[in-house]
Amino acid sequence: MSFVSRHDIVSEMPARVSDADPRDFLALLKPRVMSLVIFTALAGWLIAPGQTHPFIAFVSLLAIAVGAGASGALNMWYDADIDAKMSRTRTRPIPAGRVTPEEALGFGLTLSAFSVVTLALVANWLAASLLAFTIFFYAVVYTMWLKRSTPQNIVIGGAAGALPPIVAYAAACNSVSLSSIVLFAIIFIWTPPHFWALALVKSADYARAGVPMMPNVKGPDRTRLEILLYTIVLAPVGVLPALMGFASPVYGVVAVAGGAGMLVFAAQVFGRREGEVADKAARKLFGFSILYLFALFAVIVVENSIAPVLRLLGQG
Repeated sequence: MSFVSRHDIVSEMPARVSDADPRDFLALLKPRVMSLVIFTALAGWLIAPGQTHPFIAFVSLLAIAVGAGASGALNMWYDADIDAKMSRTRTRPIPAGRVTPEEALGFGLTLSAFSVVTLALVANWLAASLLAFTIFFYAVVYTMWLKRSTPQNIVIGGAAGALPPIVAYAAACNSVSLSSIVLFAIIFIWTPPHFWALALVKSADYARAGVPMMPNVKGPDRTRLEILLYTIVLAPVGVLPALMGFASPVYGVVAVAGGAGMLVFAAQVFGRREGEVADKAARKLFGFSILYLFALFAVIVVENSIAPVLRLLGQG
């Protein structure tokens, strides 16, 4: 397989003024990814000790979300060439011609600076530094290097998507704890089976774009084995918040049940290797993995949101 240069298409794009509307710039931020970042960051904030003014919490989480959106815009700027070759991404604003690469780059850099400076002023420099590192890791280390050079791109690059709980925890109390690192670990280990399940279905797309995803480099059978192995590690790691005492037994039950579900679907992906049956198993794992991660962090968010109310009712 020959991997393409990003200049293959971008260099052919004529300089012009775009026809973008606000929805196109919103799309550059990858709003679905932003929503996941906000959710996982909120969990990181809520497990931090002490109380913070609601305004500081709101602005800090907003800054983290904007930083994630900035990363998405920079990713779309650099990946415009391969996005144009993939069916699921060719309608994005840059390859579709609605936003120019220069506009996307300026937009992403401006939001990056704004989010980091805002978090430094509202919260602290530790959180701002972690946010800056997250943006750099996703936009430079993952997008510009790992994504086009190694089938381990998702594994290593997944660190960027796993950092928001640590950034939010640091914003809340100017430190990093083992509990926030555990939340990071859950997302980090969850990322490969989640994305490789999609890569199994979209391997032809990645091959056409020249992206060295695991199924295209190591083959689908090796990918299925890797998915199963990561899921075997993920299931017990997902239970750690309950075992460590910063989540309740209810969380433990959800984590055990969700981990068991992940193992069942991963085992089906491993065992079903032909045609539509294989694609269906991979799609099921991909969909369930989203539900699994949402359920874990939803329980943490709900528990820590209602705990102060329950304490007040108990005192009354």
